[in-house]
Amino acid sequence: MSVIQSIQEKYAKLMAVIIALALITFVVMLAFENGGSLFNGSGSRDVGKVNGETIEYVSFQKRVDQTKDYMSQQGYGSGAALDQQAIEQTWNQEVGRLLISSELNKLGMMIGKRELGDILYGPNPPQDLKQQFTDPATGQYNATLAKQQIDNLMKTGSADQKAQFATYVDQLELIRLNEKYNSLLVTSTNYPKWLVEKQIADNSQIANVSLVRDFYTSIPDSSVKITDEEIKDYISKHKKEFKQEESRSIAYVTFSALPTATDTAEARAKVMEFKPGLDTTADIKQFLQTQGVQNFYNGHINGNRIQVPLKDSILKLPVGATYGPYLDGGSFALAKMIGVKSQPDSVTVRHILVGTTVADPQTRQPVQIRDSATAFKLADSIRLAIAGGSNFDTLLQKFSTDEGSIANGGRYEKILAGAMVPEFNEYIFSNPVGSKGIVKTEFGTHYIEILSSVGNSPAYKIAYITQPIEASSQTDANASNEATAFAARTKNQKEFDANMQQLKNSGKVKAIASDIAPNAAQVSGLGLSRPFVRNIYAAKLGEVLAPERVGDDYVVAIVTEINEKGTQSPAKARFAVEPLLRNHKKAELIIKKIGTITTLEAVAAKLGGKQIEVADSIRMTNTTSPILASEPRVVGAAFNPANKGKVLTTALEGSNGVYVIRVDNVSATSIGDANVAEQRRSRYEQQKLRGAYPQEALMEAATIKDNRGKIY
Repeated sequence: MSVIQSIQEKYAKLMAVIIALALITFVVMLAFENGGSLFNGSGSRDVGKVNGETIEYVSFQKRVDQTKDYMSQQGYGSGAALDQQAIEQTWNQEVGRLLISSELNKLGMMIGKRELGDILYGPNPPQDLKQQFTDPATGQYNATLAKQQIDNLMKTGSADQKAQFATYVDQLELIRLNEKYNSLLVTSTNYPKWLVEKQIADNSQIANVSLVRDFYTSIPDSSVKITDEEIKDYISKHKKEFKQEESRSIAYVTFSALPTATDTAEARAKVMEFKPGLDTTADIKQFLQTQGVQNFYNGHINGNRIQVPLKDSILKLPVGATYGPYLDGGSFALAKMIGVKSQPDSVTVRHILVGTTVADPQTRQPVQIRDSATAFKLADSIRLAIAGGSNFDTLLQKFSTDEGSIANGGRYEKILAGAMVPEFNEYIFSNPVGSKGIVKTEFGTHYIEILSSVGNSPAYKIAYITQPIEASSQTDANASNEATAFAARTKNQKEFDANMQQLKNSGKVKAIASDIAPNAAQVSGLGLSRPFVRNIYAAKLGEVLAPERVGDDYVVAIVTEINEKGTQSPAKARFAVEPLLRNHKKAELIIKKIGTITTLEAVAAKLGGKQIEVADSIRMTNTTSPILASEPRVVGAAFNPANKGKVLTTALEGSNGVYVIRVDNVSATSIGDANVAEQRRSRYEQQKLRGAYPQEALMEAATIKDNRGKIY
């Protein structure tokens, strides 16, 4: 012991220092992995900022989780796609909240205690409160009961429940404040009478012009060169039109890991192994469970509700026969006919559920209140009591644990076969109207009365067993190895293109994905993969990414473009700007060729014998002239009072070519729809609609920093 103690005393301080250094190193590594520094704060986990106000990660993530829970309950699915939807929706809500809150604070708008009471208990309560506290007998919202329940929650509820309710109230207040703010904007809208009258007067004008035109296509594009400096100069004068958000572009090639023909044959052979057992089993439910099938519906379903491939062939099977294998989506399937009978298309019932569990009011977790034997005895006692004359509604209110049906008198209207659990389903579809009985299900014991039924059709009980067609480990390895080999010999754009040429005979093509946003979860042409997008943003321009599995493919990509937030580069803007500048230069050449303008005949001669054309019945707005329909500058010149009866001495640079015009006549015509009051009212309503959605304008004026791409 003394030796051990001596070693401990001698090296204790040294070990403490080593451990401390190791911990510091670990923390520093984590900080730099997150792209930041412990000392300058750049490793912040803030999700973003709106006009300098921080959106903090912890509270944001909590709202994301709440949104995901809600969306999942509403049937939006699950997985990575739901995560991205929830993040995007929460971000938009949070940005909108901060923008509106800032405006509301400037205006001094707020919700007082009396107004909050009106929101919760007034004539127009929130829909969820209205549903929960509407008296089924009167159909009226019971505001008194709602207030009692909410007051009780705030007195006896858990901290989490109180916090959730406070968040709920915050949202209701924000909605009301939004309504007030929008109302303020809408009620300040005006569409003046004089403007309507001017528009009507303008629309009554009609012009006839004669013209000579020379299209830009008369000059070859190759003869006009546009430099980067010219494009840069154009961008600097039109910066608002060339704003861009941060984005990346890639070129990529995919190596498929989808099942091969061999994998498909193996899946077919595997499902056939189940056929002998499926044909001979006496206990179909037990057999299917043994094979891992957990979704067998042990009840009859009307034929018109069965939606499976090759349905017609399956429904013709005799009882006991098996059909297949056949393709069902990405699986091979076998179908066995278990039973056929006639039954109603829909049934209306009422029931009392004597459950074995109820939801805890605080945690909403199931809590056992009785065992199944006690539940059965109580349900049977209810049956006997009702048979002896007891009131159904009284017993329903006293004993039923099915909260969803109590408010409706225990009724379920027009139930379709398959909508309820199998035992419930079999009883109500196998017995005549008027039947009353006891049925045990996974929820407890039900006393059921069959009130009515509609229609009668053949119904089928069918067992299905499937085998998915999946890629084997060898198929996956082959795809991965191909991708790895391609990436290993590809270090830059030149090698990427050269190696793609070598793969042409195998059917591989180079794909392009442009303008990938930092928060994107999916790349065009590929599946959902947020990690893949993060890797694109971690790479440099021209860098080849390591092979990565995205959906059913292994992907090798190269970063071909990096666009920072701000103004587009000349290279990026060239596609849009070059045609404009080219046409402008062509216009200068054509105008120079025309020289001094005297008459249309002289201009036509200078342009190589062009014809003098006539455009008549031109309107200031919505002109239908085939010659001038897309030439607003020329139409505008036609209605300039100073030009009437004259040949314009200046050639007009139009959208499609250069125009020299003579305004032959301008006159006024009657307009059939000239009701000033009606038009003013219509345009006022249109303006109100525009004013009712201020968030876009607020975002345009705001400074918004979005860090989601660095966190999620």
